Amino acid sequence: MALNKNPYKGTRDFFPQDMRLRNFIFGKMAEVSQLYSYEAYDGPLLEEVDLYLAKSGEELISEQIYSFTDRGDRLVAIRPEMTPTVARMVAQIHRETIKPLRWYSTPNLMRYEKMQKGRLREFWQYNADIFGAPDNLGEVEMIQLAVDIIRSFGGTSEMFEILLNDRRFVDFVFKSVIGIEEAMATKLYKLVDKKAKMPEEKFKAEVLTTVGDEKKAALFNEYLLLQNIQDVITYVEKNNDSSEAIAPLVSFFNLIETLGLNEYVKFDPTIVRGLDYYTGIVFEIFDKHPENRRAIAGGGAFANLLQIFNEQPLAGVGFGLGDVTFTDFLKTHNLLPDLSRPEVEVLISYMDSSIENASFKLAAKLRQKGIKTELYLGEVKPKKIFGYAEKRGHQFAVILGADELVKNEIQFKNLITREIHTIALSDVDGMSQIVKGN
Repeated sequence: MALNKNPYKGTRDFFPQDMRLRNFIFGKMAEVSQLYSYEAYDGPLLEEVDLYLAKSGEELISEQIYSFTDRGDRLVAIRPEMTPTVARMVAQIHRETIKPLRWYSTPNLMRYEKMQKGRLREFWQYNADIFGAPDNLGEVEMIQLAVDIIRSFGGTSEMFEILLNDRRFVDFVFKSVIGIEEAMATKLYKLVDKKAKMPEEKFKAEVLTTVGDEKKAALFNEYLLLQNIQDVITYVEKNNDSSEAIAPLVSFFNLIETLGLNEYVKFDPTIVRGLDYYTGIVFEIFDKHPENRRAIAGGGAFANLLQIFNEQPLAGVGFGLGDVTFTDFLKTHNLLPDLSRPEVEVLISYMDSSIENASFKLAAKLRQKGIKTELYLGEVKPKKIFGYAEKRGHQFAVILGADELVKNEIQFKNLITREIHTIALSDVDGMSQIVKGN
């Protein structure tokens, strides 16, 4: 029986055209990250399951990880996310390292979950994290970085928005305003996280069942109506009058406005982030297009992640942006360039085998000058080579024949403008200048 030619369910084959897209996306992300002084890192594909048991969400552990017992009888998993790995790495070196640490990565991850639009089982994800920054400042920089990454592709505030909340404020509302215990607060967190997927009446009924009191349910539903930072201030003054509890959130939004980021960032009481390790600001980036209205990225602040390694708390902020959802965003808003053909600048060909050595040498010299050069292997007629060059997307073409070799002179043809440059075969610097437009 013949083997299946298709990739494993939920994974993808990346043919050269697909790799051009992936390299384009993550290349831009790397450029912007480095402008902010973030450095690239990576970790192992496999981690011990205990790492995720210590801090990741229950759904991830029970339903989504790919795990197995290795030959050393260790229970390991293919990494489903990057934050536990980066925390483990930071725990090794943070005591001796100047802070803040600014790191980014683009790992491939795997989760066994139900596939749908924008979600596969294997995916690549850009991750950025800052450790050891002063309160609120790391969070603001992370928002700046996220905005600049999307803007580098041509994204605008009409195309995306960042919906944001603060887990400290939510804890304050649940425990001090509504007055519920920790276990009940956990149930409310899970309810809020599912709100967008539930009918309104069913949601309110579950809230009442959870808190068991109409007055508490009313306070909770009032909280869900908050739309901006002024609403937050009014709500607290009305129900508790503790400005200290919301001071970090108010300060954060003041700084966001000062930096001109308020056109992107909006307060949203339903943003709580389901993972267990977030302790402060949390946010999700949403596509605003009606045909693709969904979260494309998310992240937040975590202060206690290093404690699973018996380390002292260290402020951290990070976010992840997956390649599947972000590609959908770019396609929806027509922000992708034409990547259907490879970017090869010069095609060299020869009409008979006597010029083969000279052709190889010319191609080698152009590559040494940083010119992307393809050598057509084997003899070829001019009529065929121009059709080949056009399909491959080459910008320039050179056809070597016996006459060109004798005269030490070639015709360097621009396939886009149809302009022909007559230049000495030995003048590689001149060819390089023509290609680079100098």
